[in-house]
Amino acid sequence: MSDPIRLGIAGLGTVGVGVVKIVQRHASLLGARTGRAVTISAVSARSRDKDRGINLGDYAWEDDPVDLAKRADVDVFVELMGGDEGPAKDATEAALNAGKDVVTANKAMLAHHGQTLAELAEAKNVSLRYEAAVAGGIPVIKSLMEGLAGNRITRVMGVMNGTCNYILTRMDEDGLSYQEAFDEADGLGFLEADPNLDVGGIDAGHKLAILASIAFGTQVAFGDMRLDGIGKVSIDDIRRAGDLGYKIKLLGVAQMTGRGLEQRMTPCLVPATSPLGQLVGGTNMVVIEGDAVDQVVLRGPGAGEGPTASAVMGDICDIARGLRLPVFGQPAETLVPATPANAESPARFYLRMELVDKPGALAKVATALGENGISIDRMRQYDHAEGTAPVLIITHKSARPDLDAALAALPATGVVSAEPVALRIEDV
Repeated sequence: MSDPIRLGIAGLGTVGVGVVKIVQRHASLLGARTGRAVTISAVSARSRDKDRGINLGDYAWEDDPVDLAKRADVDVFVELMGGDEGPAKDATEAALNAGKDVVTANKAMLAHHGQTLAELAEAKNVSLRYEAAVAGGIPVIKSLMEGLAGNRITRVMGVMNGTCNYILTRMDEDGLSYQEAFDEADGLGFLEADPNLDVGGIDAGHKLAILASIAFGTQVAFGDMRLDGIGKVSIDDIRRAGDLGYKIKLLGVAQMTGRGLEQRMTPCLVPATSPLGQLVGGTNMVVIEGDAVDQVVLRGPGAGEGPTASAVMGDICDIARGLRLPVFGQPAETLVPATPANAESPARFYLRMELVDKPGALAKVATALGENGISIDRMRQYDHAEGTAPVLIITHKSARPDLDAALAALPATGVVSAEPVALRIEDV
């Protein structure tokens, strides 16, 4: 057996503890599968005295993760601290500059600094691996970079934030309001310290930006993404979408079009019978479409100690085996700057509005839509309530700028009593 591969683990939260457990429990299995013993030399975390339920007595301790990254007895620096700046980025750069391979679960750091870090890693001829950064235990990075390398990828989409999917599932299955489902998720510890990272779509957007770079050979372009969270999705929308045969999901979509790279992370309606429509709870799903393979659906746990630590260990094992790949699937110097699409692809839209209950209201709405190029496919009116008439409209395929212009024109009709809700319908 070859020399051991020695790890330095920075960050002993849920995922870091999970990685230590795997190394301790499966030492012989890891050695058999990689041909090398996998050992831990040293660790680092904010608190040395915290009881984490594992034995750390055999490992050296470093208060500063940068010092850990530079240790001579560390071959692979495992960054599990999180954050796009500060200690995580400083220590990662220190490890790469010292000629260390790096494994990270830090999607924010890669979404903001992926190109720079990739160029540094490749200049130093070391690996920067990050399977755990996207969709937890689902091997989506490996699938894109290896199994589907012979495809021209046409579209990547998916549900990539388990917390949002949990909230939307609870609203759908138990009739909870958004705030009730949000509070329940918070009580279960599902939300980030800054909840907007989850419900605002930022966490999932980081993941989508990484996948888009691999899929389309572009530099990571998180700043060009359209981001809309789930905070405005109401129980009425959940119910009305269900009446029409749809489910509402926070859906990420990336595709290369003639207008440029289209990236969006927004609440969408998807067919209830589709794989994405049937996804419940905190589970993640990524759908990859390619010219040769057609469509591949990957489903699994998107977070948690075991699944995420499993993804980290998969990267460590690849490094132990000697597998070397460019950070984003092709040399960083060949990744082209992403040209953001100047408009979204046309789509059907779901519109919900409250109309003043008086003759001619529907006609005025239809006229305002039609004058802006929006054609109505289906319309449904619900029981009147206190002088208003709830109305649902499904449009034919429309350009988003035309829809926005139509929505802006509705207040002038004098028959719309509240701000309309407009959600894209995605064909999946």
